[in-house]
Amino acid sequence: MHEIRRKLYKRGSSYETTIPMPLLFALDKNEKYDVVFQFDPKKNIWLIKFEETKKRQNEEKIKRNS
Repeated sequence: MHEIRRKLYKRGSSYETTIPMPLLFALDKNEKYDVVFQFDPKKNIWLIKFEETKKRQNEEKIKRNS
């Protein structure tokens, strides 16, 4: 099993970290993405999903126009 660790930084009243490059290998570097964090309480783990920003914006427009 591989493990990647990152520091957690305090920024104002919140915290942040960086996403390591090995996790981004399949993404098109010319596109913009939103990073979606989902928590699975049954397994007690966090999942990370990458969505193209354009796709999400188009879905929101459709919802607003419906």
